[in-house]
Amino acid sequence: MAETSGRTALRAQGRRAAVVPGGQQSSGTRHPLVAVAMVLPLAFLLAVVFGGWEAVMTQASSVVGMLGR
Repeated sequence: MAETSGRTALRAQGRRAAVVPGGQQSSGTRHPLVAVAMVLPLAFLLAVVFGGWEAVMTQASSVVGMLGR
């Protein structure tokens, strides 16, 4: 019985190490490109479903213009 619980504890410890490498906690921030990659599919879907494609393109061109400065 002790051998089984020891294996379970090792597996749980391995999972925690896999989730947070090095045992450090995440600061809760992510790279801006990751955030954009997460948001773009939803934004595209909403634009198509609600017919706001022109508004999305206008906003996108404004953002591109600001980034180009």
